[in-house]
Amino acid sequence: MSAASSRLVVLLPLYNDWAPVEVLLTELDTALRPAGFDPEVLIIDDGSTQPIPEALRTKRYEFLRRVDVLHLRANIGHQRAIAVGLVHVWKNRDAAAVAVMDADGQDRAEDLVKLLERFRACGGDRIVFAERTRRLEKMWFQTLYYTYRWLHRLLTGDPVKVGNFSVVPHARLGQLAVTPEIWNHYAAAVIRSRMVFETVPIVRWRREHGRSHMSLVSLLLHGLSAFFVYGEILGARLLLGVGGVVAGGVLLGLLAFGSYLIRRWEIPVWLPWLAGFAGLVLLQMLLLALVLIFIVVGSRAHARFLPARDCGYFEDRLEALFDGARADASSAAVNPDRSPDFSPQA
Repeated sequence: MSAASSRLVVLLPLYNDWAPVEVLLTELDTALRPAGFDPEVLIIDDGSTQPIPEALRTKRYEFLRRVDVLHLRANIGHQRAIAVGLVHVWKNRDAAAVAVMDADGQDRAEDLVKLLERFRACGGDRIVFAERTRRLEKMWFQTLYYTYRWLHRLLTGDPVKVGNFSVVPHARLGQLAVTPEIWNHYAAAVIRSRMVFETVPIVRWRREHGRSHMSLVSLLLHGLSAFFVYGEILGARLLLGVGGVVAGGVLLGLLAFGSYLIRRWEIPVWLPWLAGFAGLVLLQMLLLALVLIFIVVGSRAHARFLPARDCGYFEDRLEALFDGARADASSAAVNPDRSPDFSPQA
């Protein structure tokens, strides 16, 4: 196995989550040892307001090849930070695969090993996602989450089974780099583009360190971003649904009017007013669905955000926190009798 074919880049987007990422790096250093990959970590600093702790700067690892921080110019959001990281790896790193993980501890290092095993079993040419079997968040969050999943399936036709936690072949990064939708929602863009992927059932764990930076509004925007990826399908389904309701309302109105003419049933005074109000609401919904379709289809005629071209504008600088080769060289210089071991891992 060549160096490039065994190299793995672990992508960790974060915003001020330095404490949990320090724990995660230690766990990755231990868990990835038997996986048969040569791992390095790329932290995407999404405009953090807190500086990197000194303990993280001086931390050393036994198995991780290197740890870098790609600082972004501004806080652009979790999904867009992932897009910038994927494009950066595609342009600058020679590796077999990229693993995308959350840095807050909800994605575990030992679960990454499971994804890598499936990735290797599939021949290393398919994206492998973690399929969430259950979530350990609070009840209100789970209620909102499953309601969102139901709406997503109803409006787009695709179920929500996966999140960001995944392993991506390096050969697929070029395709993702020209997929504009990854700027809004990485997982939804992969599913929408019909890329072939596999799933591994994995539990979504609780956040163990600190508090989440995602407010209810942020969660809502995150969910809506997935819908935006399906803009055309969403508009078409809304148009068909509203059109069906309008047609059903008209049919019921005609039946009621026919019954009145035939049997001379008495019509309540309030019924025509209610029917007129409902008709106006449905007509407005029909017009909104039409406008949505024209906006989405019309946007194809204009220049769109292209990750391969535009993500680089958000990169500020790359900072090396740990370089295993440099650490081995320094150790060998201190102790000339000890030469660094560059033999491939079993």
